[in-house]
Amino acid sequence: MEKSGKHKELISSEIKEKGKLSYDCDICEKVFSLKCNLNSHKRIHTGEKPFYCDICGKSFYQNIHLTGHGNIHTGDKPYHCGICGISFSQCVTLSKHKRIHTGERPHHCDICGKSFSQSTHLTTHIHIHTGERPYHCDICGKSFSERNTLAAHIRIHTGEKPYHCDICGKSFTQNCTLTTHKRIHTGDKPFYCDICGISFTENSALAIHKRIHTGEKPYQCDICGKSFSERNNLVAHKRIHTDEKPYHCDICGKSFSQSYTLKKHKCIHTGEKPYHCDICRKSFSQNSDLTKHIRTHTGEKPHHCDICGKSFSEHNNLAAHKRTHTGEKPYHCDTCGKSFSERTSLAAHRRIHTGEMPYHRDICGKSFYQNSDLTKHIRIHTGEKPYHCDICGKSFSANSALAIHTRIHTREKPYHCDICGKSFSQSADLKRHKRIHTGEKPYHCDVCGKSFSRNGNLKKHNPVHTGEKPYHCDVCGKLFYQNSNLTRHKIIHTREERKGQLL
Repeated sequence: MEKSGKHKELISSEIKEKGKLSYDCDICEKVFSLKCNLNSHKRIHTGEKPFYCDICGKSFYQNIHLTGHGNIHTGDKPYHCGICGISFSQCVTLSKHKRIHTGERPHHCDICGKSFSQSTHLTTHIHIHTGERPYHCDICGKSFSERNTLAAHIRIHTGEKPYHCDICGKSFTQNCTLTTHKRIHTGDKPFYCDICGISFTENSALAIHKRIHTGEKPYQCDICGKSFSERNNLVAHKRIHTDEKPYHCDICGKSFSQSYTLKKHKCIHTGEKPYHCDICRKSFSQNSDLTKHIRTHTGEKPHHCDICGKSFSEHNNLAAHKRTHTGEKPYHCDTCGKSFSERTSLAAHRRIHTGEMPYHRDICGKSFYQNSDLTKHIRIHTGEKPYHCDICGKSFSANSALAIHTRIHTREKPYHCDICGKSFSQSADLKRHKRIHTGEKPYHCDVCGKSFSRNGNLKKHNPVHTGEKPYHCDVCGKLFYQNSNLTRHKIIHTREERKGQLL
């Protein structure tokens, strides 16, 4: 208390000193009302840090900063938020936190007008305009616009994780990551969307979510011009162009362009499926897959096409669907040049060239290019037909088969020939039809070289060379190359039977 009284007397004497009410920094010309504040400020220029922590040795410009730092070691959090009750070790941190509730953003960018709740955020933001990255890593040379980002980056090299969760013991390289992690345990989601009311554990997640409403996509690919709402999506997208796959499986050596794809892949080796459906008890290796699965029970389809109004249970299905309208096929095979509207279709196609069939059925030993084909095949053994027609009740083993069947009832023919205008219910039918116009015959006989527009016609032709006649007449035993020839032959017996009845 005595020290505090002396401090007040010092401040009072400073104000009275020579009647002067302002003190100017002779280096940057910043103005202060108190001489003690000027002296503290000058240490920024000189680099002097006279206040030392006797526990960890860290030094500070001001004694108040040392006091706040000491609370990190003691765990003392004397500053409490009167709105949400969260406690803080430093008064300045509480002041910043309160702006979350009040929405106050007193720091404005002179260039674009954007506002921030903290001056440090404004300083960092200005670097976006200037391109300045003043903080450099001595180990790898990488540059950063923020000092704390550099500090966090250096821990990648050192492996240091100084921030520990007192609930589960998990460690982190950054305090902010620990704070966000703790919300998993507490369930706290302090960041709310003022449009739809959804809440988030991180402000950054809220900012990304809001772009769904605004349609903002600020990150653009400088190669193809495609835009994204998230920076990490742009980074992942660029690997399509560069074919970079920096994430490697340490079990089988397979490489991936995205970390989450590697994580999903590893579950194939471990067999781990920690996420369970409460309705049917089916298990999944990822929570996102469980969320998608639950929609098969609820029928929820939250993703809508703004062109035709069709709804989808998954966002990537909507994105793929939209390409049926635009005709966009951004995924190209570097072997044959064929293009695809979906990345998974390209991956499956590439296996035709490599011959890789990584999905195996242990019972019959059959292998497949795609996991979806294996899933469909397994249903042949189990007899499972989980997809039901709401109109006639017919069941199907594949959702795609149900979709095609439904068009019988709706008479929908969404695939149109751009040459003659004829419409088809299936894309495969349109593809075959187009060969009438183009004259394309992609299926060739290895024996005589004859070409066919359909694979089925090639199969019918092959017995001419092999001599195989797999179709038998059950009346006279005659053999035929093709089923159509057997059908025509049976008419002879039908006529003879009718004549016998008349006689």
